[in-house]
Amino acid sequence: MQDALYIAIAIIVTLVIVAFLTWKIATAYRIKVYEAKIGSAEEKAREIIDEALKTAETKKREALLEAKEEALKAKNEFERETKERRAELQRYEKRVLTKEETLDKKTEALEKRESRLSVREAELEKSKQEIEKFQEKQLQELEKISGLTSEQAKEYLLRTVEEEVKHETAIMIKEMESKAKEEADKKAKDYVVTAIQRCAADHVAEATISVVQLPNDEMKGRIIGREGRNIRTLETLTGVDLIIDDTPEAVILSAFDPIRREIARIALEKLIVDGRIHPARIEEMVEKAQKEVEIQIKEAGEAATLEVGVHGIHPELVKLIGKMKFRTSYGQNALKHSIEVAILSGLLAGEIGVDVRLAKRAGLLHDIGKSIDHEMEGTHVQIGVDLCRKYKEPAVVINAVEAHHGDVEFQTLIACIVQAADTISAARPGARRETLETYTNRLKQLEDITNSFKGVDKSYAIQAGREVRVMVIPDQITDADMILLARDLSKKIESELEYPGQIKVNVIRESRVTDYAK
Repeated sequence: MQDALYIAIAIIVTLVIVAFLTWKIATAYRIKVYEAKIGSAEEKAREIIDEALKTAETKKREALLEAKEEALKAKNEFERETKERRAELQRYEKRVLTKEETLDKKTEALEKRESRLSVREAELEKSKQEIEKFQEKQLQELEKISGLTSEQAKEYLLRTVEEEVKHETAIMIKEMESKAKEEADKKAKDYVVTAIQRCAADHVAEATISVVQLPNDEMKGRIIGREGRNIRTLETLTGVDLIIDDTPEAVILSAFDPIRREIARIALEKLIVDGRIHPARIEEMVEKAQKEVEIQIKEAGEAATLEVGVHGIHPELVKLIGKMKFRTSYGQNALKHSIEVAILSGLLAGEIGVDVRLAKRAGLLHDIGKSIDHEMEGTHVQIGVDLCRKYKEPAVVINAVEAHHGDVEFQTLIACIVQAADTISAARPGARRETLETYTNRLKQLEDITNSFKGVDKSYAIQAGREVRVMVIPDQITDADMILLARDLSKKIESELEYPGQIKVNVIRESRVTDYAK
């Protein structure tokens, strides 16, 4: 057993010694291999370094040669430019010397001329003094002969010339006005009559109330509700006054805003048909009515653009056009009026030969400011101009909107056409209704304006304010003065009074001689 153990130990020791020797041999072999590789790598590195040094030396020589060539080229270029500059400077010097010589000659000539002029000025001054003395002697002799001083003679001449010019001016104005009126009236009548004959538009007279019919008087109590809660809710939500007790089986809706009145009317009719009337139901019906009215406004605007034949208008402007359906002016519906003006503008434009579509567009939008003038400050003209600028309408349309009441000067013929069409639509019989107070005030203002002129004895506004007859004092106003007075009266009426159509100014001068046979 011990022998086996000794043998095993001996084998193990032998194996360990063999392994150690193997490791040493392998290590020695690796070292030799590594040393051989390192030696070959160092040789290659030395070769690469030598090659690099040779290449660098070559590149350096080439770079030096190129630099020398560039320096030589630059030197040659500089010398060439220097020669050219010297030659150019020499040319400039020659020109400067030539100009200096020329200036010296001109200066000498001017000095000689000045000396001659000074001599002539002295001679002229002497002659002027002699002429003044001669004129004074002549004036003195003329004053002695005529018996008038120079101031009196001047005043007499001015007065005579003024009277002659005044008379001739009056005659010329009368002839030119009569000739222009004859030609303009003839053409204008043809154009206007043709346009009116070809345009037929319906007109609706709007008021400030709407009437809703009831099936029976019992419905009034249901509309009022317990302690008036239903009617209060409806009035609060719509902003409309309900008048119930005045008319049997009917409810009157009163409001100055036609849109609110229409919303209230639709809501009340829906409630009557439904039968369930209480605050929650009223609120629901008012919301539905508001949506319906908005749809009506949009459809009315689109229908107006289609009827007129104008396309490409901004959707917001189309809505505002539709809102004019619920706007009136002196009883004339604003939307119907705008459509009629657009059609008339197109017809007049066709007769004259300008852009028909642009004229229709301007006519349709001329009163667009009236759709929201109750919601914003400013005149409907200024509001309309702002809206057209906001939605990028053409400059021709903006000028037509701004000038259709004469606030600014006309820039295009279309603006004149729109104003004429607006006047035709507003001034024709039955188009508008005025209150008695407005009518009488306008007549009084017309008479006050005419009576304010010097030489006017009496004035009378007749034919519903379409004509004013002015009686003048014969001793103060001559026949020539009458023409100028009529012109001044017309200008003042145009600037101070607002009126539809035109006003005829008729100035009358009458001289009477009375005697008695005894």
